[in-house]
Amino acid sequence: MARRRRAIKRPIPPDSRYNSPLVMRLVNTVMRRGKKSLAMRIVYAALDKVAEKSGGANPLDVLQRAVENAKPRIETKARRVGGATYQVPMEVPPDRQLSLALRWIVGFADDRKGIPMKDALAAEILDAYQGQGSAIRKRDEVHKMAQANKAFAHFRW
Repeated sequence: MARRRRAIKRPIPPDSRYNSPLVMRLVNTVMRRGKKSLAMRIVYAALDKVAEKSGGANPLDVLQRAVENAKPRIETKARRVGGATYQVPMEVPPDRQLSLALRWIVGFADDRKGIPMKDALAAEILDAYQGQGSAIRKRDEVHKMAQANKAFAHFRW
C-alpha cells in the first residue's frame, strides 16, 4: 500500500470533435509511446465506422452504451489474512469501472490480428454495444469469480 499521500486526479479535457471526455479517455487508452495524433486518427476512424455500421446512429451514444455494458460492477481483490490469501469480492469504484471497460475493449481489439486497429476497435465497440464480444465475456468472468468467492466477503475492510 502507498505510504505517501494520494495522487490527485487531473480532469481529462474533452476531445475536439465530439467534445466528450469519454472519447479522450479512449484516445489515451489507445495511445502507445505518446503518439496521441495517431491514436486520435484511429479512434475517430473507428467511431466513423461505428456510425456507418449502426445505421447512422450517434457514435457517441453507441460508445457510451458499449462502455456501460462492459463495466464490471464487482471484482475480487487479494487480501492476506493470517498466512492465507483470499480473493475477496469488492464493489468497483466508478472511475476504475470506466478504466477497466476501456482497457478491455482496446485490449481485445488489439488482439484481433489481421485487420487494422480502427476496424478492430469499431467491431469491438459494436460487439460491446450489442452485449456480446470479448469485453462482455471478460466482465462476466470477473462477476462469476466474485460470485464464487462470496463466502470471503466478510474479509472486506
